[in-house]
Amino acid sequence: FFLLISCNDNVLPKPKAYLSLQYPKKTYKKLSVKRPYTFNVLKNTTIIDDKNNWLKIKYPNLKASIDITYRPVQNNLKELLTEAEKLVFKHAVKAEQIIPKDFVNPKNNVFGSLYEITGNAASHLQFHLTDSTNHFIKGALYFYAKPNYDSILPAVAYIKEDVLKLIETTEWK
Repeated sequence: FFLLISCNDNVLPKPKAYLSLQYPKKTYKKLSVKRPYTFNVLKNTTIIDDKNNWLKIKYPNLKASIDITYRPVQNNLKELLTEAEKLVFKHAVKAEQIIPKDFVNPKNNVFGSLYEITGNAASHLQFHLTDSTNHFIKGALYFYAKPNYDSILPAVAYIKEDVLKLIETTEWK
């Protein structure tokens, strides 16, 4: 009996496998909801109109959304910027790293920052945009799942392209 069992081939460890995710090709459209701002959004997202000029851009297949809040600037720009940064650094407890990137578009009078948050934080991308005198937008990416950064990293990278497109195409009305 032992002779039959011991004559098997040598056991080798299985090679590493990589998850192959297929995302749809990206096409963008202008935001169709009337707001004091406009930008391009991915066509296969769902836009949920909210009060106070707020929006939710939902990615139903990824179980994610970008929550957009709007506030008018009324001699309170410093307060709005401080509040936006507080919300970003609130994730520092779970974050491994917070990477800021500034944006300046003088042609459209759009200035802001994008924060990429690595680790098991609740939000992996946050940004704010302003014209410094009238408008202020704050955005945050959320997934409707327990944060596991390694698992959702491909989806974060996919949506990050959309956030960059949103920032680059923002215009004030």
